[in-house]
Amino acid sequence: MRVARLLPCFAVFALASFLGAQTPPTVYTIVENVASPPEGSTMTIYRSGARALTDVFHAAQDGSPATHTFTLYDIKAGASYSWDPATSPPSCGAGTFSGDWGDPFAMTEELTKGIAKGDFKLAGTETVSSIPAQIYTGSTGGSSVKAWLDRKDGLVLRAMIGSSATGLVPLVNITSVRFAPPPESVFALPTYCKSVHPPPTPAELISTETGDNAANWVNAIYGPGSKNSCSILVHVVAAKTLAPLNRHFQAAIDTTYNQDDPHPPGYTFGVGRDGVSTYSGGGLHEITSQIRNFTVQIDNPPAYFNFGINIPTPNNGASVGLIYRQCFAPVTNLYYILNDPANPGNGGDWLYAKSGKYALPPHP
Repeated sequence: MRVARLLPCFAVFALASFLGAQTPPTVYTIVENVASPPEGSTMTIYRSGARALTDVFHAAQDGSPATHTFTLYDIKAGASYSWDPATSPPSCGAGTFSGDWGDPFAMTEELTKGIAKGDFKLAGTETVSSIPAQIYTGSTGGSSVKAWLDRKDGLVLRAMIGSSATGLVPLVNITSVRFAPPPESVFALPTYCKSVHPPPTPAELISTETGDNAANWVNAIYGPGSKNSCSILVHVVAAKTLAPLNRHFQAAIDTTYNQDDPHPPGYTFGVGRDGVSTYSGGGLHEITSQIRNFTVQIDNPPAYFNFGINIPTPNNGASVGLIYRQCFAPVTNLYYILNDPANPGNGGDWLYAKSGKYALPPHP
């Protein structure tokens, strides 16, 4: 993990507003010291447009040999591949990512408001790794911060954080910067990585289970809830076809649930042999009587609420989960997309249709 990733945990400042609308470079080779032991460990970051590779070198320690761990990022595709060439037998891991992959210039974007708010003051200049830098000092969240900024290129060359009791500890220490295309060979995957494929991205999963453009959908389990209000029409459908589940189901809701309550309610679910459930605890109550044409409408729910659909199946009980309100129309369509309608116990996903044909208002 990049040392700079620690910065958000400390709610540290940012400098981007001070720098103006700079466009960060996308071609470079940057070397920085790794603050965590063993001493002498480094990370080299190579980037050429939409490709990047990190080489994390762990120095030898306590009889353990030095190692290199490589991670290749396909920034456009949001895919990554990691390997250690010393591992025997050779192996490769693949994954997906979104947002910042560890770009050293992204930290400058994260450090945005401190100088503009006056929390950090210019405290001098210094040359760091042959690069002229401006020094800023200040405090945030009870921690003291000192940063060396290469204003010309918009790069934080060095950063330290701490307190009067502990002193400052390093977060970032860049030792070399080169703005030139890295060799093409740097971005070549080992042969044993070429047959490894990353798991589907969230967008790819949504596209597969809806048969639609993922941009038309929003996951209902992620907040925050929309500030505007609406009613929500819940559809229970099969994955891929989005065909309605034309069979009896139950619905239960708790609109009184409070995430900040230190004593959250305990729910009790009774279940019969046929799978029909009962609900109790907190404000949880059944609204099955409101089901019409295999849909159930929730009028003006709060920004979030606990909700559940139970498709009675022998020896399977009910459950509820947190749903965030998202309003894209006065009546917004929410789909519970079952992985396997023949086996409801396999669960499904809760997706709002924000645009496209599945977001159209229901027929009167």
